[in-house]
Amino acid sequence: MTSSGVYVYAIVPAGTALPPGAAGVGGPPAALRLVGAGKVRAVVSDAPPQLRARRRDLMAHQELLLRLSDSGPVLPMRFGVIAPDEDSLRHSLGGSQSEHLATLAHLAGGGEFNLKALPARDALAAVVAEDKTVRRLREEVRRRPGYEANVRLGEAVAAALSRRASEAGTKLVRELTSTARATAPGPEVHGCVLNVSFLVDRSDSDTFGATVRRFADAHRQRVDIRVAGPLPCYSFVPSRAPRAPAVGV
Repeated sequence: MTSSGVYVYAIVPAGTALPPGAAGVGGPPAALRLVGAGKVRAVVSDAPPQLRARRRDLMAHQELLLRLSDSGPVLPMRFGVIAPDEDSLRHSLGGSQSEHLATLAHLAGGGEFNLKALPARDALAAVVAEDKTVRRLREEVRRRPGYEANVRLGEAVAAALSRRASEAGTKLVRELTSTARATAPGPEVHGCVLNVSFLVDRSDSDTFGATVRRFADAHRQRVDIRVAGPLPCYSFVPSRAPRAPAVGV
């Protein structure tokens, strides 16, 4: 044990095995171990001194969570959660065991897929054809060109592009909800009109992906759909769920 504390990657059910050859953050990569209390275990390593959010360590953290999820439910920790020592971690796990088990049961068999919807690129011709306001402002610019007229036209085009993308994205979210166990809105992302995560049963992931691809192809003149997953299920861990005691990064 080092004086830097214990780095916590995830909480898993008792009996979960560490993935063969997996390693943790740090350089060289830290050795992993399980810290137990009752029916749950924390996946941990010694915390490297002066931990920073380097790409190497972010990727190691993410890769371990994904490999763990291949064999069962995982309650993921955000990068940089550090417990002071194993004893305090065991105490925290024991006191929150029922909550952790409930969360793990909720996540069992699922994976997170994140969907972002952006205005379609190269859709100006479609916007001009569909939007009366854009057509009117475009004619005004042609008759009386000027800075203010160009600004109004640009704002109208941007609003129309966003509106068309939002309408299409909302329609897709409704379709995907039937193939997902749960949905969770994500934070606003610059340039995106929608940011939504889905908890999808692994057995339904192919159907989910096929639905997205079919919709994206049919609506490419309205919306640009980007999907990432399966991911660690951060969006479906209840905000009230207890975390490992942390001293930060």
